[in-house]
Parts: sequence; structure tokens; C-alpha cells
Amino acid sequence: MTIYRGTFVDTPADPFAGGELRSEADGAVVVTDGVIVARGPWESVRSAHPEESVVDLREGLVLPGFVDTHVHFPQVRVIGGLGLPLLDWLDRYALPEEARLADTGKADEVAREFLTGLVASGTTSALVFGAHFADAVDVLCRRAADSGLRISTGLVVSDRGLRPELLTTPERGYAESMALAGRWHGVGRLRYAVTPRFALSATGALMDSCAQVLREVPGALFTSHVNENPAEIEQVARLTGAASYTDAYDRHGLIGPASVLAHNVHPTDAELAVLAARGACVAHCPTSNAALGSGLFPMRRHVEADVRISLGCDVGAGTGFSLVKEGLQAYFGQRLQPDGLLLTPAHLLYLATSAGAHALGLQAQVGDLSVGKRFDAVWLRPLPGDPLAVGLSHAADPGEALAKVFTLGTPADIAAVWVDGDLVRSTDLP
Repeated sequence: MTIYRGTFVDTPADPFAGGELRSEADGAVVVTDGVIVARGPWESVRSAHPEESVVDLREGLVLPGFVDTHVHFPQVRVIGGLGLPLLDWLDRYALPEEARLADTGKADEVAREFLTGLVASGTTSALVFGAHFADAVDVLCRRAADSGLRISTGLVVSDRGLRPELLTTPERGYAESMALAGRWHGVGRLRYAVTPRFALSATGALMDSCAQVLREVPGALFTSHVNENPAEIEQVARLTGAASYTDAYDRHGLIGPASVLAHNVHPTDAELAVLAARGACVAHCPTSNAALGSGLFPMRRHVEADVRISLGCDVGAGTGFSLVKEGLQAYFGQRLQPDGLLLTPAHLLYLATSAGAHALGLQAQVGDLSVGKRFDAVWLRPLPGDPLAVGLSHAADPGEALAKVFTLGTPADIAAVWVDGDLVRSTDLP
């Protein structure tokens, strides 16, 4: 049993539905075997557990571990490819880099870089777009299992429109996906995610094979892209003949509560209604949308349609692994729209933590720091004199402190990260 003492801030209730920020300025969380068994004011918790060891985290803030619901494993080295729209960016930067992962030695290097980037930014759970090569996904899963992070990933499949070395067949895609799921799904903190790249590069037959994997692997997730870029949407309509981009997945039975679709910058009202009815989630990737010029995310329309939203960094079209940065860019994107939502610090934290946990079906385990949840946590403690340290020392209340975190915070401010009560990163733990 360990007692963690500090300022704890989380969002157990959805701010989009009226929930409020929860905080304790000098609080304590008691953790046994990775599970939070008590939480409350320091004095009362300490009096109930006078002999237990204490970890003092009073400098800075303790937040739930961040949950990233859209990030590409093979694209770490192409972050910063600016100045191009989506399809041109894919051809110039992303797809050539993804083809290099046919070399398992290179895939291993990239996997280590990728997982280091996640944990250094405080991400403890992630839905990861894997690779087009089964051996590369195998390498990622092995490294992820060693890292201790909660990773859901799978083989990326395409059978048209991409470089030849990235293509598969429905039969091969099914066989390799099932083999990977058999080796890794449910092992430690890993889960399998069925992953057609996007409707542009997947025929109906390939979509059907994806649906078969989803049916045959209990607890698997489904993820892909939707409505990111107008040129992409036009090509999907031409190639698939579907009623909409969303329908290109839905008519194959791929949209449901375990589905997370990235972007959805340009949805129709009918598509939002389908996503809401199926219980699917949209991963909002604000820095990627800005970097590629994809557009401003219509958050109000999603919320009013009752479509669930979470955050993704979308490495490598996004500008880094930090969900703190993504939260700030989400705030900016809404401020720039006449009908944008005014996001509070509670909204930003919810999107980066609890919303992602719900999207990945992990809400019973992680997403906030309530009793009964696993202790996935991030300790933000900026160095003395750092602008964030100055800001936190003058914050009037926890909401204002959290606003300063999203405005000024960087991965350099993350002093420690825990998953399941295990310390997976520490720069200077007392």
C-alpha cells in the first residue's frame, strides 16, 4: 500500500453534460496492487493509514494518465512535414516512411522511439494505428508489452490505391490479423484493433474481412479515418458508391460502440446521426487538422448530435505526442468558429482523459482518479522559474491552474508517470 500526497485534479463526470472539475488541493490517494482504494483530504487519509509509506507530490498537479485515441506508430520520423494537404502529404511523407517498416530492424527502432514519445508526454493508454506489415506490428506489440502502457493496435490493411508494397488481399489480411490477435489480444495491457487504413484504400471485400475479424475477436476495437479532407471525401464517394464516407464502413457492419473514427471534419447531419445511433466515437486531432489545412472541427454539431468525442495527436501529421498541446489547439479551433464551443479547462482535461477511456472501453479501469480505478497518473511539476511554475504559483484555483497547464505545459514538465501503480517514467521522484 502506498499513499500519494498532492493536488489531484480530474473529471469523473462529463463537462459536456454538466459535469464539473474535481480537485483536492492537499489530497491523498491510497493505492494497493495498482488500484485506488481510498481518496480524500490528506489529514483524514493519513490518520486512517498512519504507518503506510508516502510519496510526496505536493509540487505541481497530479492528473489522470492521458488517453490518446488516434496516433500512427510508423510516422514518428515524419513529424513536421508541413505545407501539404492530406493526400499529397501521404504520398510525400507518410507512405514512403511506412514502406520502410518492412525492415523489422527499422520497425524495432521506430517502435522504441514511438513508445518513448508517448510516455514522455504522459500518455498511458493509446489506440495506435499499426503498420502494414505483420512483422512490424509484432515488434510494436512486443515493445508495448515491455513498456507497460495500455496499447490497442493492429495490422493496417489496404488493397488498392497505395504503394504496391503496402497492399494486401482480403484473405491475407484476415489471416495475418487473426494470427496477430491470437498472439497479443488480451496479453497484459494489449488489445487488438481492426484497422483498414481508410475507405479510399479498402475495397468492399477487404472491409468484409475486417468485419469478420471484428466479430471473431471478442473485445477488439475498430479504427480508421473519416471525412478528413474534401478531396479524400470526393474520391471515397467515387470509388465506393456509398451513401457517405461513414456509410462506406457502416454498410459492412464496422460502426459500433467499439469504433473510433479519426477526424470527421466534414460530416453530414445524416452521418452524425448514424455515429450517434451506433455509439461510435470520433477522435478529434486538432493539430493535424490545422497542419494539413483539413479544416476546423465542428464540435458543436457533434455534441448536439450526441456523438462521443475524444482526442488524438495523429502523429505524424500532428505536431507531437502531447495531448496538452492538442487540448490547447482544440480550444483555439473552437474560438475561431462563430458557432464554436467555449471549452473550459474541465472540457480539455475530460477530452484528454475520461473521454478517451470511454472511447476505448476502459472507463471502468482508467480515465479519472476515483476509488476502484487503476492508478494511471501523471505528475506535472515544472522546474522552478519555468513559466508554468510561475503560473501555477499564482493560480487562484484548480481550474485556473489547469488552464495554465494547457496553455504553458510541455512534456518537459512531466516528472513522473504511473500505469497500474507501476512507475513507468520518472525524472525526479522524491
